[in-house]
Amino acid sequence: MKRVFLIVLDSVGIGEMPDAKEYGDAGSNTLLTVSKSRYFSMPNMKKLGLFNIDGVCIGEKEENPAASFARMKELSKGKDTTIGHWEIAGVVSEAPLPVYPNGFPASVMEEFEKRTKRGTLCNRPYSGTEVIKDYGRQHMQTGDLIVYTSADSVFQVAAHEAVVPVEVLYEYCGMAREILKGEHGVGRVIARPFEGKPGEFKRTAGRHDFSLEPPEPTMLDRLKEAGCDVISIGKIADIFAGRGITESVRTTGNADGILKTLACMKKDFTGLCFVNLVDFDMLYGHRNDIDGYAKALSYFDAQLPKILGSMKKEDVLMITADHGCDPGTASTDHSREYTPFLMVGDLVPSGVNYGTKEGFFGVAEEVLKIFEVN
Repeated sequence: MKRVFLIVLDSVGIGEMPDAKEYGDAGSNTLLTVSKSRYFSMPNMKKLGLFNIDGVCIGEKEENPAASFARMKELSKGKDTTIGHWEIAGVVSEAPLPVYPNGFPASVMEEFEKRTKRGTLCNRPYSGTEVIKDYGRQHMQTGDLIVYTSADSVFQVAAHEAVVPVEVLYEYCGMAREILKGEHGVGRVIARPFEGKPGEFKRTAGRHDFSLEPPEPTMLDRLKEAGCDVISIGKIADIFAGRGITESVRTTGNADGILKTLACMKKDFTGLCFVNLVDFDMLYGHRNDIDGYAKALSYFDAQLPKILGSMKKEDVLMITADHGCDPGTASTDHSREYTPFLMVGDLVPSGVNYGTKEGFFGVAEEVLKIFEVN
């Protein structure tokens, strides 16, 4: 029985890439920014070798790191969740996914309104919490859907659960996914249900992503074809449009994701458990909340001994990220950064520094090598 537990710390970048300026991200360094908070504490990740990774300039280096480690350089053209995860799974995106800094074209919005039989509000880049504050009352009065985007390749639809039931919102987002293909093939259509009354609106845990399918087979497809289990925890199944997944487990946040990962570690299976911990990005990076981000990283670090203690002899734990989201810059969007990679287990050599790996797909190569899958 071989098991790999691959945990993506969503948005935990470790410093600007050489082309960061082209993306408006010169000087971004998520980990460095967050390390300056008084709430930052990662002694267990330090023991694995996080501070030994090339380019990481915080804390003291571990004399005998327990893990092997590397700095990962993204080759895909972009800095969003979808192509970051696709590249981790072996697919490099040569062209960036479309973005809409001026809102979606009339042809898209007219078709969406025709299919849903509802009007729309906003249609421009907006903060997810601010958009329901500014348009929530009008949405409740008219029933019109709040449509907005960001610097990422996303089409987001917000609706109050008392006006549009969650399952109906999902149907609308499915319609949007059918429309948004080809030249308008955004990475994700995201359902954003919320509740409350004007002045007190808050998003619920009913978020659901409708992702574009990867253009090529990924390591998930290859593992499934080889008869391995591929267990998704968090939004992994959404990011890969359910492809290559044998079991999907939803989560309500980082703490729940960690608990469900620990529960998965008690199961007998052979294959990959692929985990995304989204709170770093969704709750703190996009809101420029440095202290909140630091607390979330410290919480993960405090849970790490439980994860390591639950590993069996042939288990391998891998920890990485998909992009940056520096909460200390003026931008609230993702940042073009290197990501960390740490790999630990009884059968993994400790203390090996692989330097800078060209391509996040180095993760997929390591996973497939373990299962002897081409």
